Amino acid sequence: MLFRAGDGMAKDWVIDFCNSKAWEDCRLAFMRSKFFICERCGGAATIAHHITYLTPKNINDPNVTLNWDNLEALCQDCHNKEHISKGATREDVMFDEQGDLIPKYPPQ
Repeated sequence: MLFRAGDGMAKDWVIDFCNSKAWEDCRLAFMRSKFFICERCGGAATIAHHITYLTPKNINDPNVTLNWDNLEALCQDCHNKEHISKGATREDVMFDEQGDLIPKYPPQ
């Protein structure tokens, strides 16, 4: 999934990381190791979720960003529940099947 600056969904400080080969390789290998099965509900996992959320302070720390011990294979529903329970989302957005934030209510 390619992230672009100014798309309104991905934060600018995380775009380079999300588009990096290191993350794509790590994410794919991790998800394959979990057989693309959600670690919470057993459904089809589509998202490699960072247990310790990424921040501007830790985005360049591979012990946080690329460490399998900090990843969890989640389905879309479990990922949404995780972020909603932590207050990490707003009411007007939701996650799509790739784990990207998108508008909940398309512009009219």
